[in-house]
Amino acid sequence: MNIAVVGSGYVGLVSGTCFAEMGANVWCVDVDSQKIENLRKGILPIYEDGLQDLLDKNVADGRLHFATSLRECIDMVEIVFIAVGTPPSEDGSADVSHVMDVAEEFGRCISRYTLLVMKSTVPVGTCFKVRDAVRRELESRGADIPFDIASNPEFLKEGVAIKDFMTPDRVVIGIESDRAKSLISSLYRPFLLNNYRVIFMDILSAEMTKYASNAMLATRISFMNELARLCELTGADVSKVRTGMAADSRIGSKFLYPGCGYGGSCFPKDVKALVGTAAAYGYRMKIISAVEEVNIEQKRVVFEKLKEAFNGSLEGRTIALWGLAFKPSTDDMREAPSIVTVSLLRKAGARIRVFDPAAMQTAGNIFGDTVTYCSDMYDAATGADAAALLTEWKQFRIPDWNRLRTIMKGHVLVDGRNIYNPEEPMSAGFDYYCIGSSHESMSRR
Repeated sequence: MNIAVVGSGYVGLVSGTCFAEMGANVWCVDVDSQKIENLRKGILPIYEDGLQDLLDKNVADGRLHFATSLRECIDMVEIVFIAVGTPPSEDGSADVSHVMDVAEEFGRCISRYTLLVMKSTVPVGTCFKVRDAVRRELESRGADIPFDIASNPEFLKEGVAIKDFMTPDRVVIGIESDRAKSLISSLYRPFLLNNYRVIFMDILSAEMTKYASNAMLATRISFMNELARLCELTGADVSKVRTGMAADSRIGSKFLYPGCGYGGSCFPKDVKALVGTAAAYGYRMKIISAVEEVNIEQKRVVFEKLKEAFNGSLEGRTIALWGLAFKPSTDDMREAPSIVTVSLLRKAGARIRVFDPAAMQTAGNIFGDTVTYCSDMYDAATGADAAALLTEWKQFRIPDWNRLRTIMKGHVLVDGRNIYNPEEPMSAGFDYYCIGSSHESMSRR
């Protein structure tokens, strides 16, 4: 099967490469000519574990191609996926202008029946706007060419996106016609053969499923972060509370971990967009609005704990930050808690030393020369009054506490992801702060 994926960012590049690995002949299309030229040379615009090897393999095997225009490949493909970005507008709603640009180009250049599939995350009802835009372009050409639209939202987790695509929890497809269903079923047949869940539904429901799923996960995170705050006030230990909650099969353990707030390209944007969609229909989503408010506050928590450790003043203090990406195994810093933490520390007069295994170049584009970039976690901690963990990379999980105690000037450690056994840093002489446990509850362990 021949397909095109328009948009060679995170979703488009992962999807296109994985479809090629499944045996499809794929054109990845992007208007950014430099990005396409780099991809032809094997240079990726993003970091994603396993993607480089998979891309190189499928280019070498002749199944993965790159183009700067849909017109270059439209006569060769049966399905076109839209995978362009939908960034938040000033009012928080999703900006679908790039989506509409693709729809118009599709209408200008198709010459036979083609299925247009929405993989970008878009507000409910966008697919129908896309359909109308294609029809207008066809009418302006005086052309009567059949086409269908479908919705196929992505549920990829950054850092494990290849695994998510190849072994998905489910594949959601919103469809309008039997012809479209037959065509996209042929593309997804490998999943059907392996008994993965391919769920067909109407287009509006498929669009809503994407937002509803991310909003639910974000809600669990914000709930646990708010509960962690209460645990600190009462003296309870949120890690023990979480264990007790997770033992209930109706609740489970996933996304019940408190921390310093969620970030990335999906949760913040999708929560805002869902609130905006409701507002457009005259309805206020109270719970989801609160989820966003809690997350904004939670991104201050590491800074507040550092300030507490130094009696309210961080002027002249040197702070080491471990991890800058919004999560491990990615260089993505969009909406990352580290951005808020660095901003607050700078305003408080602190000196900042940072290290992240993958996001140093991204950080340089954001922070410039306002922080010191270090070669590893120990380099960052050298001479620091305090160290704070913001991203739970595996290589941060078992530090040499005695070495840290020797190279650091101070002995404050803030664990923004609750990955450490408090007894270990405390026995090495650190003042240990985490999320959801007070110093009093620490001393009773």
